Amino acid sequence: MEPTLSATLSSPTAAAARTPTRRRIGVRAAGLGTGLLLLVAVTVLSIAVGAKQLTLVEVWHGLFSPDAPEHAVVQQMRLPRTLLGLLAGAALGVAGALMQALTRNPLADPGLLGINAGASAAVATATALLGIASVRGWIWFALLGAVIVTVAVHAVGGGRQATPERLALAGAALNAVLYSFVSAVMLLDAASLDRLRFWTVGSLATADFTTVATVAPFILAGLLVGLAGARPLNALALGDDAARALGASPALIRAGTVTAVTLLCGAATAACGPIVFVGLLVPHLVRALTGPDLRWLLPYAAVLAPVLLLGADVLGRVLGRPGELQVGLVTAVLGGPLFLRLVARR
Repeated sequence: MEPTLSATLSSPTAAAARTPTRRRIGVRAAGLGTGLLLLVAVTVLSIAVGAKQLTLVEVWHGLFSPDAPEHAVVQQMRLPRTLLGLLAGAALGVAGALMQALTRNPLADPGLLGINAGASAAVATATALLGIASVRGWIWFALLGAVIVTVAVHAVGGGRQATPERLALAGAALNAVLYSFVSAVMLLDAASLDRLRFWTVGSLATADFTTVATVAPFILAGLLVGLAGARPLNALALGDDAARALGASPALIRAGTVTAVTLLCGAATAACGPIVFVGLLVPHLVRALTGPDLRWLLPYAAVLAPVLLLGADVLGRVLGRPGELQVGLVTAVLGGPLFLRLVARR
């Protein structure tokens, strides 16, 4: 007599197969919870650390007591800066994970593939030619520049036949051209140099609530589109034919992913300037725990990338006292050696 379905599912073999899966899910959930705790800790640290050190009690009063002497420092400077770091970090981390999944390139990153450079070049052009000097105006040009360079890198890298190495080379070439253009614009136009001096190195120092309110809808929309594409991208990783067999449309998946990356990178770059390596570092760091499953990788990236960005921002304030090092410089110093290591390993 053949065994029944219930007997098969209750057999020791089936139970043993389910146990590692449950254990793996439990480990991933615990890791994500730990990441959230780290995010809370670095958020508090970002509000407390600066030219004037604040205790936890002073941070609390600064947040919720309008009459407290710390209220102005917290509300006008530290809180907007921290909120922008949270948004930009999540945007760059998720964009990097999406780019790596879409291109099947472990070295893909919005900065390395020229997307941030495209947004920067568009912003510099708008500043020099049109006199635009606010994030509300910059963001539309940043989005346009990001999407143009995304398409250009894919085309120059070989289209559907693109390899990771060709994409990296195409991105490096466009990066060099576009950042040279930005430098030329700033050198030829003193007014643009003054407006973009801190922005071009990547900075959270000029953040305010207007900036946060301007970019938040674009970043949140990009995060929603990106997270919604986790399962279809998992299917696309098996190949176009396998994705179609599973009921997914490869063209629609790619279009949705490019849309999400454009929204995330364009908004983050318009608000903070070009910040590199965040989108490269975080997916590599968490992939050892999550594996290639984007249903876990993307939430991890959304939580841990802000930890890295805010942590780098706090480190820049500490190392640069009485001034500060801009966060884009700190992430470049931290990310450069790891990128070289990844290239050497490949």
